[in-house]
Amino acid sequence: MQLLGRLCLSAATVAALFCAASAAPASGCPSASASPSLATKNPLLPNPFEFLSGAPVSSKADWSCRREEISALFQQYELGIKPGPPEHLESNFGEYANGTGGNLTLTISNGGNTISWTATVKYPNTTTGSGPYPALIALDLLTVPAPEGVAIITAFVSEFAQQDNTTSRGKGLFYELYPDTSPQAAGALMAWAWGVSRIMDALTTTTTTTNIDPARVGVVGCSRWGKGSLVVTAFEERIALGIIQESGSGGAACWRLSDVENVSVNGSDTVQTAHEIVGENVWYSQEFEVFANETDGTQRLPFDHHMLAGLVAPRGLFVVDNLGFEWLSPWSSYGCMTAAREIYRALGAQQAFGYSEAANHTHCQFPVADQGAELDTYVNKFLLGQQIQSDVFRTEGNFTFDLAQWIDWETPMLS
Repeated sequence: MQLLGRLCLSAATVAALFCAASAAPASGCPSASASPSLATKNPLLPNPFEFLSGAPVSSKADWSCRREEISALFQQYELGIKPGPPEHLESNFGEYANGTGGNLTLTISNGGNTISWTATVKYPNTTTGSGPYPALIALDLLTVPAPEGVAIITAFVSEFAQQDNTTSRGKGLFYELYPDTSPQAAGALMAWAWGVSRIMDALTTTTTTTNIDPARVGVVGCSRWGKGSLVVTAFEERIALGIIQESGSGGAACWRLSDVENVSVNGSDTVQTAHEIVGENVWYSQEFEVFANETDGTQRLPFDHHMLAGLVAPRGLFVVDNLGFEWLSPWSSYGCMTAAREIYRALGAQQAFGYSEAANHTHCQFPVADQGAELDTYVNKFLLGQQIQSDVFRTEGNFTFDLAQWIDWETPMLS
């Protein structure tokens, strides 16, 4: 293996390249003048177009500020705080001798601690170009067909933040850098998002070495990694396209709707709920357990996952689901993404958002015949730059979702 590129960044340089999403307000946005009311339970999907102060979102500039407010709320009450860039980041890329890709190794230092983390890069099989290539970052493993003309970067996120069971909290490379044990410390999903941000730092500054175009990078994951791909896309604004596959509750499904679906189908325990999740794994912060372990406690949250998907807008987002597993909350996912679509509609970006819920198939075995053309549409548009129509929103489920029953707000047309 030959070292072809080397990058050393100070904290100041990294910060200049990218200001990561954090609890701090964006430049030009007022500091939060109100705190969320957590005492009252709201069974409806919260209003994404109203600030905590009660002021309405009436422009795209307002939405930018509301987006930062929503981001801070998710960090405070569900996902944990995403730290800013580290004190020091060094990146080395070693190309394989056969020219098919290479290893991207990050050496990251913070607070006197240093870690090394390696992602693999596989170039597309193509005779029509030599790059820089668009790329798809796969969380731990690729679960969709490798798109033609797109490189695959495999980020081994379970090494970065472990998530075997509830004993995994605080384990993994991320926590060697940030050994925070507070209730608001990053859960595994937010730690993964931080790791992908560091990969983007490296790609942004080593384009000619890695042969990857950092402006055309997507992320994909299925099941728990589908939950992760949504969080990564929401909290890393340099991601051009998020592909969220069979993510279930805590991903494309809304907590409130999953609770309803769990009770309405066969009585109970057919759908994964917040309460079950926090007893299973460490994807979310310890703070979230307060809400998850209380009956209807998620109704006290000032957000739900239609607003997590809304953090991605107006960037590309394609959500694929599987009707064959009630555990994955198919009705909740469809309803939640129906509400999320309203945020895209408000921004005039409805074609950037796609949703496809297919008939029963093996979990995380992508049904090419059913959803392959739809996947290609979003990859071609957001990673390959094709000017094409992309307005997929469908379910093969034998159910309906009446949005009017679940919201008490209207969608503004923002300019």
